[in-house]
This record gives sequence, C-alpha cells and structure tokens, in this order.
Amino acid sequence: MNNKQTPIEFSEQLIKGKIAELIFSQMFRNSKKFTVIPFGYENTFPEIAQYAYMADNTQVLDTIRSAPDFALVSHDKRDVYLVEVKYRSFIDEKHVKEMAENIQNRWKSVQLFIATPKGFYFGDCEHILASNGVMYPLDLDWVSEKDQEGYIKLLNEFIGKSN
Repeated sequence: MNNKQTPIEFSEQLIKGKIAELIFSQMFRNSKKFTVIPFGYENTFPEIAQYAYMADNTQVLDTIRSAPDFALVSHDKRDVYLVEVKYRSFIDEKHVKEMAENIQNRWKSVQLFIATPKGFYFGDCEHILASNGVMYPLDLDWVSEKDQEGYIKLLNEFIGKSN
C-alpha cells in the first residue's frame, strides 16, 4: 500500500483496478476476436497468493506476483498476447513509462492496457518505452468504436466519473 493512502483510498484503487480488469475481459470477449484467459497470479496460483506472506524466497514470489493479468489468444491460435490491465484517472507519460519498465523488467513482450474515464489505451511495453511513455488509444481493429463507447460508459457508471 502507498504510504500516502489511507486504507479506504487503497481499497478504492483496488476496486477500480478490478473493475478495469472486468471491463477489459468482457470487452475483448465481446469482440469475438480473442479467447480471454485470466493469467494473473490470483487466478493461476491461488494457493501462492493466499500464503505469500509466509514464503522465504521473495524473489520468486515477486516474479509470480508481477504476472500479467490476462492472456489474449486469437481464434486462429496464431497470436498470443500477455496483457497487464490498469485503471488510471488520466494518462501520465512519466508514470506510464515507469509501469512499462517495471513490467518489462520481469516479463518480455507484454501489452499494457489502461482504462481511463475518457478512453482505453493499449500498447506493447517495448514500444511504450521506446516512445518515452507515450500510449495510443485502443485501435478499432481490436475493439469497435461502438463497443469501446459502451464500455467507457459502463466504466464511468461504476467508477462514478464522467470526465
């Protein structure tokens, strides 16, 4: 937990992150272009998540804890993407670059998806680093404009913001 956050503020951020993960999962399932597989350690290693505080080898646990949230598999099985999902109130290039660096240090070839009240952003961490933290809106080839608009509306209903 960030030392500057109260437990309630931390919980609020955690809930927003879970909402972003649900939105991502449903939106990509609805696109009918991918199979969406939960990949994060909470899903793949629930026993480790439950007893992580007891472990002696924290380096291994840190690597497992940093596992991306989802795997996207194209229906023709030719493309597989690991995706880390985040919620942010807005896109801050310095912070995006830091997130991409942290992800890239542990996992190679990971995509970063950021849900914001104004739209969705998606990019390969390697490209994000090469562009100094610049992220671009989720391409309409991945998810249609109509679907993105519907899911942004849904996100904002749950997050409670319309800006």
